[in-house]
Amino acid sequence: MEQKTVYEMIGGADTIGDLVDAFYARVGAHPGLIPLFPEDLTPVRNRQFKFLTQLFGGPRLYSDLYGAPMLRAKHLPHPITPQRAVEWLECMRGAMDEIGLQGPVRDFMYERLQQTAYHMVNSED
Repeated sequence: MEQKTVYEMIGGADTIGDLVDAFYARVGAHPGLIPLFPEDLTPVRNRQFKFLTQLFGGPRLYSDLYGAPMLRAKHLPHPITPQRAVEWLECMRGAMDEIGLQGPVRDFMYERLQQTAYHMVNSED
């Protein structure tokens, strides 16, 4: 029996795209997060799409274009506090709600993203 990836279980590129769009709409309006991002969120949104696609078992879009993720190193120039990690996760949770992502697959995805968010913390509140 063939096992599906998370990417496949949630609907692939369309669902990842919807999630990333809903997420960045929230980030763009969030006073605690938007200072960390460039004025044009499009390039960041596109990288996030590639990263989440790969993270959840889809094509290796991120690594093929940018190399190994090395997320912590890439985020070190930005002051990511525990509070900002919480706010980032709140935006992601809201985006998951908006697109109707539910059940054990959502729980799994959120847990992975939670681990990643807290791993990025590099500054005090």
